Amino acid sequence: MPNGLGAARDAGGGGSRMPSFSTRSDRYPTTPLNAFSPSSPSLQYSRDLKKLFCQLGKTCPVLVKVGSSPPEGSFIRAMAVYMKSEHVAEVVKRCPHHERAPEYREDGVPAEHLIRVEGNKHAQYYSDMNTKRHSVVIPYETPQVGSEFSTILYSFMCNSSCMGGMNRRPIQAILTLESQEGKLLGRRSFGVRVCACPGRDRRMEEENTRKAPRGERSKRAGAPPENGPEKKLMAGTSKNTEDTYTLEIKGLERYQMFKMINDALEFRDAQEGRKPSKGPQKTRKRGNVPAPCSGKRLLVKDEAGGSN
Repeated sequence: MPNGLGAARDAGGGGSRMPSFSTRSDRYPTTPLNAFSPSSPSLQYSRDLKKLFCQLGKTCPVLVKVGSSPPEGSFIRAMAVYMKSEHVAEVVKRCPHHERAPEYREDGVPAEHLIRVEGNKHAQYYSDMNTKRHSVVIPYETPQVGSEFSTILYSFMCNSSCMGGMNRRPIQAILTLESQEGKLLGRRSFGVRVCACPGRDRRMEEENTRKAPRGERSKRAGAPPENGPEKKLMAGTSKNTEDTYTLEIKGLERYQMFKMINDALEFRDAQEGRKPSKGPQKTRKRGNVPAPCSGKRLLVKDEAGGSN
């Protein structure tokens, strides 16, 4: 059985809106899926990001369509994998709090598994003996009469921000179509974020992606960054002190702290700009010390009696 590492990249179907199965043979051609079920406050899908935003424990209907019927006994496997290379070898599992929470437990389902299948009594949960990765498997079902799609009801049982679990590390769900002998027939992956406000997080990520420089977009997409102005800027080769830069800061308190630092630097620059020269100041002669306007005698260091 595949462990999911090889399934992190789609084999095809780059223009599809939703997760669909891309295949390795002409017998099961790639066919784009129409959509998830209509968006709701608990479920959002971003076509630009190819990412699902959903709430914890909420049902996420996924529509599956293949070009022709796969061999008898074929099944669909769902697995969660970390997207970043430094975390990809780790197993995606739930945090200890949600593992022990009685309201999120279900008979016959291992408590540490993140992905569940709802409404299917044939669902089976596996932990790979070698990689320890978790997956859930259901038999492939042909679409009902008058429908082009088979519907699978998935749910994700831990928040992306939970400490001890995903801990804000981005993940993707990988769906694979496999034969009874374990041969991989097709696969598709899409990003997943489990959060309290799917609509808000979707808009924020789409906006941040549009604002990101071209090199940063390539980096987020997994491609090597191109050599451009961004790389030169990070290397510190620009020496023009008159250039203006924009910094995005999260949180009012942190913004005010950076603003205070910037105001102090601008005040310092203004003070230095009023000085007649930046060289060492000459020592005044004792005879040139001006007398105070009030008529009192000004004491100098040597005349201050007993003063060191």
